[in-house]
Amino acid sequence: MKENAVQGKATLSSIIGWGFGMVVFAVGVANLFLVHPVPGIVYLFLSLLYLPPVNVLIKERTGLHIPGIAKIIFGIIIIQFTLGVSDLGDMIDDFMIEYV
Repeated sequence: MKENAVQGKATLSSIIGWGFGMVVFAVGVANLFLVHPVPGIVYLFLSLLYLPPVNVLIKERTGLHIPGIAKIIFGIIIIQFTLGVSDLGDMIDDFMIEYV
């Protein structure tokens, strides 16, 4: 039996996966063009971990399953790194001070 991501059934976990995957993808594109290509490419690859079709592909090819709690912890680390350490976080802070 195939996973819900392949069948097209929307579950809460697949909706959250798509949403967070797209956010990390957008951060990757912003880093790619505004900061430096290396962290941008890393974010683009990390965004794939959250997309349900990629999870199904990884499970079918390797038999590995990434637990949801690992994705949540990794997501928190990604957000903290983006807003706290990276140059993109500084750019967001400068924009908020200047225009808001």
